[in-house]
Amino acid sequence: MDIDTEAMVFAKENEGPYDYKEQETWKIIIADDEEDVHQITKMVLKDIELFNRKIEFISTFTGEETKRVIRENPDTAVILLDVVMETDDSGLQVVRYIREELKNNKVRIVLRTGYPGQAPEKQVVIDYDINDYKEKTELTSQKLLTTIVSALRAYKDIIIIEENRLALKRLIEASPKIFELQSLGRFVSAVLSQMISIMNLSKNTVFYSTAGFAATKDVSTGDFKILAATGDYANEVEKSIKDVLNPNILSFVSKALARKENIYEKGRYIAYFKSKNGAENIIYTEINKELRHLDKSLIDMFCNNVSIAFENLYLNKEIEETQKEIIYILGEVTEGRSSEIGNHIKKVSKYCEFIATKYGLPKDEIEIIKMASPIHDIGKIIVSDAILNKPGRLTEEEFGVIKKHSMIGYNLLKNTSRKILDTAAIIARDHHERYDGKGYPQGLKGEEIHLYGRIACVADVFDALSSKRVYKEPWKIEDIINYFIQEKGGHFDPKIADILIENMDEILKIKEKVDQELGGKM
Repeated sequence: MDIDTEAMVFAKENEGPYDYKEQETWKIIIADDEEDVHQITKMVLKDIELFNRKIEFISTFTGEETKRVIRENPDTAVILLDVVMETDDSGLQVVRYIREELKNNKVRIVLRTGYPGQAPEKQVVIDYDINDYKEKTELTSQKLLTTIVSALRAYKDIIIIEENRLALKRLIEASPKIFELQSLGRFVSAVLSQMISIMNLSKNTVFYSTAGFAATKDVSTGDFKILAATGDYANEVEKSIKDVLNPNILSFVSKALARKENIYEKGRYIAYFKSKNGAENIIYTEINKELRHLDKSLIDMFCNNVSIAFENLYLNKEIEETQKEIIYILGEVTEGRSSEIGNHIKKVSKYCEFIATKYGLPKDEIEIIKMASPIHDIGKIIVSDAILNKPGRLTEEEFGVIKKHSMIGYNLLKNTSRKILDTAAIIARDHHERYDGKGYPQGLKGEEIHLYGRIACVADVFDALSSKRVYKEPWKIEDIINYFIQEKGGHFDPKIADILIENMDEILKIKEKVDQELGGKM
């Protein structure tokens, strides 16, 4: 999918959803030990307004006071700095402090002196990082005005360059991050965050992003559901945009959906993405700033990267879904040789997911366990139908054959670099181990048994006890609970057994739902 940057629409200025906040002032420090200089400077410059911003004056009378004030006001645009204050070189010391210690290279420093012989212009300009040098006697009202306007313009240009540098840096940093994420929810959340970051200016700016959301189309309903949000929309996740947006914004979003393109209006921006498989996603942001040409170019570049990442995400999702189907088919092939088809592997998968969640495992790990657990008994392919479907008690020799399936399953799955199959191998090997060390195939004890195996053990045994088999009827729930209580620290990891016991109502709801979905086969 390509983003057609030529098709991007920029609306007229009067279509914005709200007015911009009033701009802040230009900060100018007047550093001089003569009160009259402060008064005259303020009188000459008080009515100046440049780029819609007025001037805010800050007065200091010593070098040390000036150092403190500039340290506390790093967004100062200009300093009118006297050379001689409490010492003959106070101003020069302030220059050194600003440039070398504070590393502030943005503020424009205009050095003013009434004693040019003590600070010769040629020497000062060469030795000190100043931006202008003026003798007080030559600074008429007009020249002072010209000096300040020139300095403010230079400061503004420097800030724009810095903002653009930061925006480009954010773009470069953002793109690799979004390509790393495979969960759709986490991906759109990261895209929204990074887009807002790119649109933002530096920390000294008065503009900031206010609100935004990322939404994806629900193919079953046709509605767009919010997957991630910030600002005013932060509490609207999982809701339909129709139920959240006011008519004005919904109309704006609908316009982008109808045109299938990105649209920018004063104060808001929407990016539209459609993948090759038909999936549609939108990113909407409201911003208190006017997007410059570079801002729009950076966002276009980012959207191109996002579109590629969306394609990769959906491709990976399709691969994962295919893997899931294959794993379920393998599990059903194995289980299908006995009389309990399908239900067992799906219920064990759901139980494992639930227990792993309650155990506190990370989401990606929970998903892997859920996907891997259906083939926990794949080693049973070596067991004959006669043994698998025997209605009576197994002989010791027959049970010996059954016990081999754990290691056979492990050996079938272990030689892979795929996380799902690697996890499935662990579960196949360890789900018949007992916490007290009396299980098989290796007689592992306690936490020697992999956590995945301990989780699958509880899920597998619960389903075996609660379901009908050729050799038994399902146990009563109270008997199952009593068995898990008795076997804590014996057959089962006590913590995992407690999770099952304490959440039995929810476990039974999972069981009922899966049974209903699959036709109630027990």
